[in-house]
Amino acid sequence: MHNEGGYKLVTLFLTNILLGLSIALPVGTITIEMTKQGLKNGFMHGWVVGLGGMTVDLVLILLLYFGLASVLAVPIIQTFLWLLGALFLLYVGYDSIKNAGHGISLSGEKSTKSLKSSYFNGLLVAVSPGNLVFWVSIFGPILINSFDASNTINFLVIGAGILIGILIHDIGLMTIIAGTRKVLNTRYIQWASVLAGVILIGFSVYFFMEFYRSVGTLRS
Repeated sequence: MHNEGGYKLVTLFLTNILLGLSIALPVGTITIEMTKQGLKNGFMHGWVVGLGGMTVDLVLILLLYFGLASVLAVPIIQTFLWLLGALFLLYVGYDSIKNAGHGISLSGEKSTKSLKSSYFNGLLVAVSPGNLVFWVSIFGPILINSFDASNTINFLVIGAGILIGILIHDIGLMTIIAGTRKVLNTRYIQWASVLAGVILIGFSVYFFMEFYRSVGTLRS
């Protein structure tokens, strides 16, 4: 029985690693910011952006653990999150375009950007309504259903598996970006930063539209 229980936990852990990996694969705001920082400043800066995003993921797992997920599901809270996320992404996108030609360090050169700054970039981009609502709607039921006050091991195994899956994705992505960076010159990296900024602003426009729609829903 003990071995059977251990086997189930291992299977649960591996399954949720695959879940975390598959969820991280589609291109989103964090992936775009990681790619931009990875091209401009190297592997560590791109990866640290991902760690900033994972910090938000971890906080959300803890919120779900303590039963606070319902707060994020309140319509007026979601409306506020759409606006907050839109403003954050608009700022990050604008900054990406404005400073596209600044702070670029080619392969072998030391970056002038601090890792702390890259980490906070990841935090900033991750605090978006899309990410928050996604966690509540997709991972919320999975984690809540696995929670048992007398036995929290399943909850912790699922949460750890998801985070490790995301981590594997981030390391793999940055390995590819680091290799690509070696053959790109400053001009290509600059245009990649501009493109990333445009895409992030596009996300912010979508969030503003969702904010407007949410306000309309609240009034009706």
